[in-house]
Amino acid sequence: MSTLQISLAIIGGLVLAGVVAYNAWITRKSAPRTASERVQDGRSDATGFDDTAPVADIVEPRPRGDHRIDPVLGGEFESGSNCSDANATVDAERLQPPPMVPVTLNHVVNPPEKKAGLDALIDVITPLLLESEVSGDALLAALPGTRRVGSKPFAVEGLSEATGEWETPRLGQRYRALQAGVQLANRSGALNDIEFSEFVVKAQAFADAVGAAPDFPDMRAEVARARELDAFASGHDAQLGFTLRARRAAWSPGYVAQHAARLGFVPGALPGRMVLAGSQQGQAPVLSLAFDPQAAMADDPEQSALRDIALSLEVTHVPRSEQPFVRMRQAAAALAEAMDGVITDDAGQLLSTDTMDRIGADLESLYDALDSRDLAAGSAQARRLFS
Repeated sequence: MSTLQISLAIIGGLVLAGVVAYNAWITRKSAPRTASERVQDGRSDATGFDDTAPVADIVEPRPRGDHRIDPVLGGEFESGSNCSDANATVDAERLQPPPMVPVTLNHVVNPPEKKAGLDALIDVITPLLLESEVSGDALLAALPGTRRVGSKPFAVEGLSEATGEWETPRLGQRYRALQAGVQLANRSGALNDIEFSEFVVKAQAFADAVGAAPDFPDMRAEVARARELDAFASGHDAQLGFTLRARRAAWSPGYVAQHAARLGFVPGALPGRMVLAGSQQGQAPVLSLAFDPQAAMADDPEQSALRDIALSLEVTHVPRSEQPFVRMRQAAAALAEAMDGVITDDAGQLLSTDTMDRIGADLESLYDALDSRDLAAGSAQARRLFS
């Protein structure tokens, strides 16, 4: 073999090696970032979150019914601001994140919340007059098979002699006063004539079974009250959503969960969804973080590539005292910086600091309007009405 042939063979081998190395580099650069990238010297970080834990233990899918909601407030409190700013860049001040919370079962499973009772503000309430006391056992046996009237919740309560409060009938208790009720409105709309008539039939059947006499209110007045309440609720219902999008490399589910856990997020009820718990047991989550549930449930989640995640706030379900929007901005800014992402609306437009300031001002007006109707955000009445 001549010297020329040997030289060409060497050059060809070097070129081939260079191509292979380049392809390997490109493949590595395009692979999603994983939680293992954050592990150093074989130790997990000081947050209490184990970077080496299986992703199935910390990731869950968001419900299929979830949808992204553009951060634009409507209704009586709308200021007319445009929440999309294509030419703006994200310059949100990075606030100090909340204390780090280890991911444990205690943060996922909370004691059951005491069920909110009937309230004249948002319910039609019908007294059921008794001639003599009746047992809770008999009341439970007589309850209808379904506790709904159309799309509205139906309930029966007894006045407890021990506490003097209305409660759902319980075994072993006795009651001298009863009442039945149906909710006036929810996100399905206002109570209508057909639903009111169904309520009358259901309450009458229950009253007959326990020897009570119902005193129904006027249907027209209650249906009109339902429509007025529904109109108010429709104009003051707010669900905010930010989208965090990767600038360059995609993220794996474990990588997202790892960074979210450092801000206090814990697994929710479904794969692909994490929540930031409130300060009080049993209250709704302050924030929700969601991503593709299929990626979370993949055979190898660390190889699933996420280009965006959703951060959302159910405004009417979270008390103003929790400062949910401030914490939402803080969480979005911290995640965007840590994961090399940007904060946008659903259309992919960057959200500027000024835009977020306007949203915050609009929310204060919304909170004031809800307070004026005794439907404070996060209250039992507001959570029932906006459900």
